[in-house]
Amino acid sequence: MTNKKWAVKRITVNLATQEADKLEKYCQQTGRPATDVIRELIRSLSIAEEAKEKD
Repeated sequence: MTNKKWAVKRITVNLATQEADKLEKYCQQTGRPATDVIRELIRSLSIAEEAKEKD
């Protein structure tokens, strides 16, 4: 994905202080923005439809 102007939907996530702190520390350690980290985590989620396609 070379074009980053593709945002289709904006969401707001409410995090507990501990969760927000953990995300912030991870981003500082890796030098990556929170948006990229969260997007990658979402992409790694498995859903039932994908599991069927792999069979």
